[in-house]
Amino acid sequence: MHFRETDVTGHPARRRARLGMGLVPQGRGVYPNLSVEEQLDLPPGRKNGGSQGSKGTVYELFPRLAERKRNSGSQLSGGEQQMLSIARALRGEPELLLLDEPSEGLAPLVVEQVGEVLKGLKARELSILLVEQNLSLALSVADRVYIMNKGRVVHEASAGELKKDKETQHRLLGV
Repeated sequence: MHFRETDVTGHPARRRARLGMGLVPQGRGVYPNLSVEEQLDLPPGRKNGGSQGSKGTVYELFPRLAERKRNSGSQLSGGEQQMLSIARALRGEPELLLLDEPSEGLAPLVVEQVGEVLKGLKARELSILLVEQNLSLALSVADRVYIMNKGRVVHEASAGELKKDKETQHRLLGV
């Protein structure tokens, strides 16, 4: 079964993963006592025959993880933990990658690195659903933007339209 063909709201996480969804949760969900290598061995691959989720591919995307593969999750910086969280999701070879606030608490340089990886994944035609407060990051990755306030969509536009519309950015986002 394909995730686009069914309502997945009631399914457990493992079933969603098997249907092609990868989640990068807010807060990262890194296991503090497992090494980077062990954590990358945890997610079951979907066995689509693709190389998107190979360890080699995720180490190419995040060379720092290859350098730190023997370190435990608790020994990683916040940025390294976020890289690991994204890499773990990619190991499942998702068709849709869901990211919840991937830039939260990260240094600007790391936000830029994560943004470059997301742009590269998008270029490989991986579908991405990004929940993000960092407008610059969101606009660099998104095709379409939905701005929410208290659980309601208050504005919808293409990323290109919103980039050009400084008045709307200021009114809705205070930027």
